[in-house]
Amino acid sequence: MAVNLVNVESVTKVYGTRALLDGVSLGVSEGDRIGVVGRNGDGKTTLIRLLTKLEEADTGRVTHSGGLRLGVLTQHDSLDPSATVRHEVIGDLADHEWAGNAKIRDVLTGLFGGLDLPGFPQGLDTVIAPLSGGERRRIALAKLLISEQDLLVLDEPTNHLDVEGISWLAGHLRTRRSALVCVTHDRWFLDQVCTRMWDVQRGDVYEYEGGYTDYVFARAERERIAATEEVKRRNLVRKELAWLRRGAPARTSKPRFRIEAANELIADVPPPRDSSELMRFAATRLGKTVFDLEDVTVQAGEKTLLTHLTWQLGPGDRIGLVGVNGAGKTSLLRALAEAVRSDGEVQPAAGTIKAGRTVRLAYLSQDVAELPPALRVLEAVQQVRERVDLGKGRELTAGQLCEQFGFSKEKQWTPVGDLSGGERRRLQILRLLMDEPNVLFLDEPTNDLDIETLTQLEDLLDGWPGSLVVISHDRFFVERTTDRVMALLGDRSLRMLPRGIDEYLERRHRMEEARLAERAPAAAAAEAAAKPAGAVSAKDSRAAKKELQRVERQLDKASAREADLHQQIADSATDYEKVAKLDAELRELVNDREQLETRWLELAEDAQ
Repeated sequence: MAVNLVNVESVTKVYGTRALLDGVSLGVSEGDRIGVVGRNGDGKTTLIRLLTKLEEADTGRVTHSGGLRLGVLTQHDSLDPSATVRHEVIGDLADHEWAGNAKIRDVLTGLFGGLDLPGFPQGLDTVIAPLSGGERRRIALAKLLISEQDLLVLDEPTNHLDVEGISWLAGHLRTRRSALVCVTHDRWFLDQVCTRMWDVQRGDVYEYEGGYTDYVFARAERERIAATEEVKRRNLVRKELAWLRRGAPARTSKPRFRIEAANELIADVPPPRDSSELMRFAATRLGKTVFDLEDVTVQAGEKTLLTHLTWQLGPGDRIGLVGVNGAGKTSLLRALAEAVRSDGEVQPAAGTIKAGRTVRLAYLSQDVAELPPALRVLEAVQQVRERVDLGKGRELTAGQLCEQFGFSKEKQWTPVGDLSGGERRRLQILRLLMDEPNVLFLDEPTNDLDIETLTQLEDLLDGWPGSLVVISHDRFFVERTTDRVMALLGDRSLRMLPRGIDEYLERRHRMEEARLAERAPAAAAAEAAAKPAGAVSAKDSRAAKKELQRVERQLDKASAREADLHQQIADSATDYEKVAKLDAELRELVNDREQLETRWLELAEDAQ
């Protein structure tokens, strides 16, 4: 039976006049992997702050099991600005100690791309103070993952990670023994990692089994049943009124209905978009030419990012653009946008970019455009246009589009200065769509958006007739809104990937293996040259390798026994005498394992 780690009992939390959580009771047990979803502002972060006792509940109680080892990643790190990355992540461990630890090597490689932290000016000895928010967040995450916990609580862990980093993090969390509670809007990540979902809505938390996909089916079924019950209630009220008018109430049998299987909910739903129809409509709005690139070179300052690029973006094309950080994704979009703004007068470092005469470009950058803080939300949208034509006969007023994006009638009169970061992002997208563009560039559009807003944006884009280019680390969003994926792999070229992001990750993995294989002979030669005259003989090296294999087998057995002891202790939690014996054996085993690891490091040097 799984041990209960955290109990939340009848918890209420009120801010101002609004109850974010109202009488909520939940529990987290060993082995739980819980994803937390909900609209921005509905209380996701408040829930996990109460769960981790970073905040106190107004009423109710939160209890932790005795000796709970808790690891928390909040949206604001507590790193020492004057410290180095080495000090914060690795602590006082000597180089041979941390380099011999497989977990530390895996975390550093997965989050930073290598043990030498490429991209950081002084590697592990880089001082934290001048680093960006994204770099600091990765450092905080690495520090957390290297240590051992019973429960990990992560608030938006995929922020500032690229596609490869997110894929690595999902795999890493799946193999950890600690329980997990995770707030994220990355739906692919939720599907990969979580086995339960908490949906925070209007003061309540609804629990669902399974990952994000299972949650969508289950929530749709719950809402269908609720709608059926509401219709039934209204019908009964009407019947009761009729019976009262007739005199004596009539007798009726109870209505019978069955709950449909989850898949039947979508059996008669057409595909999200009719691609051929949208392309025909897009062609009438854009003509034959959108963007033609001929032998183009793209630079950022003195750095050359792309060379000899010949590519055509046609009417109705929906492209997902992925690639390593710094490969030139944003620079490519900026070069295209500049060609439109300058009417072709500004060209790249080499080659030509031709933009169609009818192109009306809207470019959502990663920076949120500042608006006068006193301006109301509806006024900010109406500044652009009163009504918008979404194609296929769909027309919406500014107010209707605001409601689709989660701005209720009351919220539409909120000053822009009072909006959260996610709400400002939503407003920025709204204003772009109100301008009726026929070409959309979206650079990281999912930043700060909750899942419900993302699905609304996807629904709008499904019927939007035009050319679309999306840069995003959100795999779900890219696969949902685009038809083709193209990649910048860091080799100054743009490639089409028929199998999408899976193919991108495979290619990147092969490139990394080739890079390491290429470096291996040079590293071996340098190491051999650096060896002292009294280096280990061939005979001693063979003996060291043989003993190394024996020590590795002992370490495997020790790890297996350690895992077995942990499980026995968990299963015997109420038998204190047995737990004490098991704990004593575990301590002795841990001591033996540490000695074996020290011996392994000594032998590894002699076995080179």
